[in-house]
Amino acid sequence: MKKISFSLQLLLGLVIGAALGFLARAGEIAWLTTTLTEIGRIFVQLLKLAVPPLVLTAVVVSVANLRNVGGAARLAGKTLLWFLVTSLIAVAIGLGLGLVINPGEGVTISTAGAKAPDLEGAGTWLDFVTGIIPTNLVTAFTELNVLQIVFIGVVLGAAALAVGEAAEPFLTLSRSVLELVQKALWWVIRLAPIGTAGLIGKSVAAYGWDLLAPLAKLGAGVYIGCLLVLLVSYPALLALVGKVSPLTFYRNAWPAIELAFVSRSSIGTLPLTQRVTVERLGVDRDYASFAVPFGATTKMDGCAAIYPALAAIFVAQVYDVPLGLGQYLLIAFVSVVGSAATAGLTGAIVMLTLTLSTLGLPLEGVGLLLAIDPILDMIRTATNVAGQIVVPVLVARSEGRLDEAVLNAPPVPLDDVSTRPLVTGGAPAPA
Repeated sequence: MKKISFSLQLLLGLVIGAALGFLARAGEIAWLTTTLTEIGRIFVQLLKLAVPPLVLTAVVVSVANLRNVGGAARLAGKTLLWFLVTSLIAVAIGLGLGLVINPGEGVTISTAGAKAPDLEGAGTWLDFVTGIIPTNLVTAFTELNVLQIVFIGVVLGAAALAVGEAAEPFLTLSRSVLELVQKALWWVIRLAPIGTAGLIGKSVAAYGWDLLAPLAKLGAGVYIGCLLVLLVSYPALLALVGKVSPLTFYRNAWPAIELAFVSRSSIGTLPLTQRVTVERLGVDRDYASFAVPFGATTKMDGCAAIYPALAAIFVAQVYDVPLGLGQYLLIAFVSVVGSAATAGLTGAIVMLTLTLSTLGLPLEGVGLLLAIDPILDMIRTATNVAGQIVVPVLVARSEGRLDEAVLNAPPVPLDDVSTRPLVTGGAPAPA
């Protein structure tokens, strides 16, 4: 298998999984459907197992590691600014596309049995803000609340910066745990071709194309919107602002984007995202150690910008609720400010619930979309991860922290890259 590139392995898993899914559905082969479902479930479960320690230690060390980066405040400010700009572009594309295709117009789908999702602490802005702060440290990890884990990590990292030398043993332990988790998660990622076959096969066997019929325009809109961001918005920014060839960018970043598509997890893709950003695109390691983990938990152009915009228009049209200019501006505001609500693993359901509740639209509309959410989540997550790589490249270019030799070299096979810590400590490391 080492003779076959990792990207090709993922593609083979995708094709084989889809073929097995169609076979299971067409032949009504129950055992094959069950097998594909279990393979996909185990793969996702392995990814989720590493999430709490990975997120906590990555955020802690990333925040503390800012002391190694010259002009850290300026870099953080530029990163946040580009997060904002790219999110605004994405939500504008989503809104524009929604107004053109009218995804809910003429949809005849029963809303009688639709129920609002049971998402405690996600219905209103007040619930969202107060939900970030954990009631205790244990439940944040046992209930896998990524937002709360991020909050804890930021507080501990900032405290370590403030304490200084006395916090070094804690940071050393955090770096060691992070490196161990990263290594173990990389072993899981190497199983991604098998997990891909299970995840895609299960979706095809369970849904086929029948489910997309009443929601075809919305599904097509989400894919078209994400592709416009991936193939128009990002390449334009890379070429005009970053002076980076879009073809070079996608050639080097493709393994992370492809894994994001099949795994539907920005957090699960984080180690691979970090590796392609540093080892293939040449972003300075110390800056990337802050920007990539931060983006993996807050930068969600697919889930938090394009999808909520299109889905809100869809729900409004299905329930015959008119939207005016003020509501569209509110969608844009919620999408940009509320991006952290998706938090890398929760998908777009929390974000959509937040958007609908802010607009006063029926939360039962979320229930209408839950069935096809796995299909839409693949392209959304791929868009998320691409954006999480684009921004560090743009900022690194503007700050002279982009290694041209690494960027323009032939892509290094990921199996041949020595495993290095996700973030570094001590003196700044060269890109």
